[in-house]
Amino acid sequence: MTAPVFLVAPEALDGDPARITVTGPEGRHAVSVRRLEPGEDIVLTDGTGRGAYGVVAAVSGKDVLDVDVREVRAEPEPGVRITVVQALPKGDRGELAVETMTEVGVDAVVPWAAARCVTQWRGDRGAKSLAKWRATAREAAKQARRLRFPSVAELMTTRQVAALLAEADFAGVLHEEGSSALAAAPLPASGSVVLVVGPEGGVAPEELAAFAAAGAPPYRLGPTVLRTSTAGVAAGALLLGRTSRWS
Repeated sequence: MTAPVFLVAPEALDGDPARITVTGPEGRHAVSVRRLEPGEDIVLTDGTGRGAYGVVAAVSGKDVLDVDVREVRAEPEPGVRITVVQALPKGDRGELAVETMTEVGVDAVVPWAAARCVTQWRGDRGAKSLAKWRATAREAAKQARRLRFPSVAELMTTRQVAALLAEADFAGVLHEEGSSALAAAPLPASGSVVLVVGPEGGVAPEELAAFAAAGAPPYRLGPTVLRTSTAGVAAGALLLGRTSRWS
């Protein structure tokens, strides 16, 4: 079975450690939920590309785990970084979108308050929703055995998204009426790729115009129309497959 992944503070991996002690929520999950025992393989990561590969040395109480480290690996930053701007879906479909995009390998997710979004993030509700997205990304990254966890940005307005698109090496908007196919779009050999996924009601004409002016034309993904919660993972997989990331 593949070794489970647990998150530790970055300083725990500094200085070529021989042993690392895991405590707190991660230690509790390893000891009380996963019930890891001495001799089992384990991976500890700081979520920024470093991972300590080792074996459980000892377990104590309900939340303390000692790990003997065999080696520490550093994963290089991706040559092509993929960001998906995700319009806010209804209900728990936002967490579904974040979970599946994390599993497929997207590097960053940007929540977007599109004009046609039914869901609105305001006040405490917005803070709680953002926290859920970030927790979902963290847990999905561990489940997917990623060493480099995706970032989840603060909620952006259309103007802020347009500024983000203008800075990208490649930018586009998923739209069923796009004249060009995303599968044939010219992608950079390195740099940043930013793709916008609209809400269930579609991207408003004024938003399409603002994004096109920022250098992000509309692209069609395929012959079918996907829900906003699944379009990002499909597009992310397509883009990853067209770069060196999956080769």
